Amino acid sequence: MTASWRPAPGRVVCVGETMAALAPDPPRPLAEAAELRLSTAGAESNVAMYLADHGVPAVWLSAVGDDPFGYRVRATVAAAGVDVSHVRTDPHRPTGLLVKDPGPAGTRVHYYRAGSAASALDAGLLAGEPLRSAALLHLTGITPALSPACRDLVDRALATPPADRPYAISFDVNHRAALWPDGTAPRVLRALAARADIVLVGLDEAQRLWGEDLTVAGVRDLVPGPRILVVKDGARDATAVTADGSCTVTALRTTVVEPVGAGDAFAAGFLAGLLRGDPLTRALRLGHITAVSALRVTGDRGPLPGPAETERLLDLTDGDWERHEHGMDHVFGQ
Repeated sequence: MTASWRPAPGRVVCVGETMAALAPDPPRPLAEAAELRLSTAGAESNVAMYLADHGVPAVWLSAVGDDPFGYRVRATVAAAGVDVSHVRTDPHRPTGLLVKDPGPAGTRVHYYRAGSAASALDAGLLAGEPLRSAALLHLTGITPALSPACRDLVDRALATPPADRPYAISFDVNHRAALWPDGTAPRVLRALAARADIVLVGLDEAQRLWGEDLTVAGVRDLVPGPRILVVKDGARDATAVTADGSCTVTALRTTVVEPVGAGDAFAAGFLAGLLRGDPLTRALRLGHITAVSALRVTGDRGPLPGPAETERLLDLTDGDWERHEHGMDHVFGQ
């Protein structure tokens, strides 16, 4: 299925906080860990890095502290091929930190981000470069939860009607319950999503926010505004809904090391597919392929399969994709 609308090709500006991250390596409960691995974690920079992996020019726009964590974060994102030249260094506020605690019931994440440099981001970021020459602005529902100034930034970015914006806007709902203690998340996130061009949301996420009985069609009824709505149903499938109808692509099977970061990877793959003019089915497939690379590592970003293997997977018939017997382990060398 080909979407009747898609963003113009060009560079993508991803706005949001990236933190230093500590996680047990190998994965085990934090209290039992002998060693912690230092990495970075940020939904928007994850998307930017994966976009760069797919050959899409990407800019990460944010702020970090004038501290070792900030230097590490900036260097890590830059090393992935992302433009970080517009990231501000805040001499008064620290870089945020998160600590992962894997366990049998999943990974708990502890945040230390109150008063961070990125929490002081404001709508002034929207003026001038790099947005003036962007094809797409990528935002998530994490940013408006960080501070009133951050919420104003996202609100202002989405205030202009889509037809009057010089760039398209994608919005990943990315609900983090711990960041919304006042209970406003359902109303705020729905209002923001309604004004974006492209929205990505998990079905379970939408059910927690807006009603436990929601279906994909129900999500579309609640958020009718986006030109493209993508609803991800966990490890089962993902559906893209447009004014011309919908298409669903089954997820690929793989060994899951840790699920954190897979949603960002999916978003980057899907957006990369759209930006290079792929039909929705191929864009969804590229989202699934990219998500697998995150599922297979303890960090938020793993290596992609080679270009030839990626193209082979994208070119499979629908039946062969559904019958992909060996999952993705052999693609990644296992």
